[in-house]
Amino acid sequence: MQMLAIAGSLRTGSYNRQLAEAARTVVGRIRPDIGFAILNWSDVPPMNQDVEHPAPAAVRRVRGSVRASDGLWVFSPEYNHAIPGPFKNLLDWLSRPEGPTRPSVLARKPVALAGASTGMSGASHAQDQLVGVLSFLDARVMNKPRLAIPHVASQAKDGVLRLTTSASRLEAQAEAFVRFVENAREHDEG
Repeated sequence: MQMLAIAGSLRTGSYNRQLAEAARTVVGRIRPDIGFAILNWSDVPPMNQDVEHPAPAAVRRVRGSVRASDGLWVFSPEYNHAIPGPFKNLLDWLSRPEGPTRPSVLARKPVALAGASTGMSGASHAQDQLVGVLSFLDARVMNKPRLAIPHVASQAKDGVLRLTTSASRLEAQAEAFVRFVENAREHDEG
């Protein structure tokens, strides 16, 4: 099994990128047989249908990574109660069919949602929006458990995430997502 994490922030030291790194560690501990990568999408250009076919190289690369994964684990911050603009742009590129007979790479893809924010919502508003967007794109969104970490700075020291109070919740989501992906694969294999 191959999992792909997408941090919804482009900032190198973002809490959500650090949360994705922590998830990689958790998955490696509970299931060392699972591959786990974090998508680098910093070079994806703004969505523009004028250059959609053929898609820019960065878009083809990220689509290939998503296609090759068995499940996507999204770690998104929240800006003004919403999905960050650059991350929504990535989803817009991923939503587009690759050709007349190839649907979006998000179609039927198992997805888990997690997020951290410095405010009190824990990125839950962005997660609600992501459920709507991803469900519309026929992704298989795992509705429970979601992971929303409010006031994330209180679990960090000098900008480094420590997960002092959220580690067990991250592990519970990891275990649930592994089962969710396995069940989706079994269902698809018939």
